[in-house]
Amino acid sequence: MMAPTTRLFSVEDYYHMTQAGILSPDERVELLDGELISLAAKKPPHVVTTKLASDHIERLLSSLALVRVQDPIHLDQYSEPEPDIAVVMPPVRRYLENHPSVDEIFLIIEVADSTLKFDTQKKAALYAQANITEYWVVDAIARQVYIFQEPVAGAYTKKLVLSESSTVMPLAFPEIEVELIEFFP
Repeated sequence: MMAPTTRLFSVEDYYHMTQAGILSPDERVELLDGELISLAAKKPPHVVTTKLASDHIERLLSSLALVRVQDPIHLDQYSEPEPDIAVVMPPVRRYLENHPSVDEIFLIIEVADSTLKFDTQKKAALYAQANITEYWVVDAIARQVYIFQEPVAGAYTKKLVLSESSTVMPLAFPEIEVELIEFFP
């Protein structure tokens, strides 16, 4: 008797499931490491913090980067997450046929009000394995930001936790100071 195996879904499978009606277009799932993961419900602190953070980043980087909110990014054949905020190369028309890929991504930001452990562990590992240079998790409840940088061998080697009163300069834009207080209501 053969041992059971897990079947991983590819990005292509994921698209076919939507086209075939297996997944509805408005179903809140994302593909991570070949698995379909249900997204957490968006509670008011998450929605407001995401909007404040994305607006602030947009104001600071509008001429330098494109800020995408809760849109897919393509990490590899088995992962197409939908981060709360993705700071990617402009212009928007470059993504007409493909979602931003790893070499087009400057910064990923997730907002957590009930998913902090998942975002700082599972998603951090996923983004580090994909070699995303910089990843932030905004803790909407504790009002702090986890900064992950310098991925090596599938793990981030630099991790910081900053208070809301801190400023940080994104690695891709060292001339820009992001005031974290602007992320919080």
